[in-house]
Amino acid sequence: MSGSEISSAGLDVRRRRIMFRAWHRGTREMDLIMGRFADAHISLLTEDEVDAFEQMLLIEDPDLFNWVSGSIPAPEEVATPLFRRIQGWHLAGGSLPD
Repeated sequence: MSGSEISSAGLDVRRRRIMFRAWHRGTREMDLIMGRFADAHISLLTEDEVDAFEQMLLIEDPDLFNWVSGSIPAPEEVATPLFRRIQGWHLAGGSLPD
């Protein structure tokens, strides 16, 4: 898989940029987690959630992977409702309904 499987047509510039960044994180594992989540949810996120998602994209891959996978508890400042949604979605196999 080389990246997003959905078209970004119809998305605003900010959401298209976020989708690209979610699929090009640096490690394949995080590309798949964040990229697939973005594919499934980016068009449904509120502006506040888009802000939070952008902030998560700034976190280093090893830390974010350990937190999302549940290997290490996420710090309180990271464990936002959106983070918990991404984590739950990932742990459910990427198919948790919105």
